[in-house]
Amino acid sequence: MSRMTILTEAELRKIVTLDLEAVACVENAFRALATLPVAMPPILRLDMPEQRGEVDVKTAYVPGIDGFAIKISPGFFDNPKLGLPSVNGMMVLLSAKTGLIEALLLDNGYLTDIRTAAAGAVAAKHLSRKDSTVAAIFGAGVQAGLQLEALRLVRPIEQARIWARDAAKAEATAARLRDRLGIEVRAEPGAANAAAGADIIVTTTPSTEPLIKPGFVSAGQHITAMGSDAEHKNELAPAILRMADLYVADSARQTRRLGELHHAIEAALFAAEEEVTELGQVIAGEKPGRRSASDITIADLTGTGVQDTAIATLTRDRARAANAGTIFES
Repeated sequence: MSRMTILTEAELRKIVTLDLEAVACVENAFRALATLPVAMPPILRLDMPEQRGEVDVKTAYVPGIDGFAIKISPGFFDNPKLGLPSVNGMMVLLSAKTGLIEALLLDNGYLTDIRTAAAGAVAAKHLSRKDSTVAAIFGAGVQAGLQLEALRLVRPIEQARIWARDAAKAEATAARLRDRLGIEVRAEPGAANAAAGADIIVTTTPSTEPLIKPGFVSAGQHITAMGSDAEHKNELAPAILRMADLYVADSARQTRRLGELHHAIEAALFAAEEEVTELGQVIAGEKPGRRSASDITIADLTGTGVQDTAIATLTRDRARAANAGTIFES
C-alpha cells in the first residue's frame, strides 16, 4: 500500500510563502547544480500557437535529496482576456528511493511563482550591488510583484518603478505594491525612464521583442531576465549581453537553447560553445561574481528542474510539520 498526500493551492499558500527559507532552498538547488552530479533532462515543451499556449515539463534528481519533482506548467497568455490566469499547473513529488508518488501538489502555478521569485532574489544577492535601493520591474503580472517582494528580502529596496505595455495594469500593480510593501512604487510609462538610474532591473514578461535596449543600461546596474523560457521569447537586446561585464546563466545548456543567450548566439555576438558562468558556480565560489560597483551584470533565468525539486521537497516537509493535506492510500 502506498500513501500520497494531496495538497490544494489554498493549503499550499498557507504553508509556503516567499521567505528567506524559500530563497535558501532555491540557492542550495543552484549550488547543487554546479557541484553535484544532478540529473536534469532538457525541458519538454509543447506549443499551441493558435492559443498563444505552451506547456513545459521540468524535472531534476539531486543527489542527497530524497524526493524529486515532475512539474507540468501550462502558460496560455491570452487567458486574461477570458478572465482566467495565464499560468497554472501542478507538481508531482516522487520518492528518489522507490519512485512511489509521495505528494500531489495542486498549486495552479503558485509554487512555480514562489521558486521563480526566489531565484530572482538569489541572483540579486550574488550579483547586484549590496547598496541597491532602486528597482525597475518590467511587467505587471503576478511575477512582477513577487520579484519586487523577493528583492526586498536581500537588498534595501526603497523605490520601484513598474513598466508594462498596458499602462492601466502598470498603475494598478504599482498601487497594489505600494499598499502591500509600504515603499514608493510608481508606474512609469517610458521603458527607458523606468530603467534609468535603477540599481536592479527585472524583466518578467512573455515578450518576443527586446524591451531593454542598449541605451537603457548604465554602469553598476544588475539585470535579471526571466521571461525568456522559450526560443521565441526575448526581453534584452542581444548587444547588452556583450556590453555586460558578467553574464550568468541558471543553466548554460538551457540558455544556449532558449534564453537571452540563445538570441545573442543567433546574432553572432557569442560563439555557440563560448564558456559561460552559471549562477550555481558563483554561489559555490567556483567563479567570481560582481567584481566592482561599476560592473554591469546579467542573470539569464530560464527556470530549472532543480528549483522545482527544491520547492516541492520544502513543501512536503512543511506539510508534514503542519499535518496539512489529504492522505490518499492506494
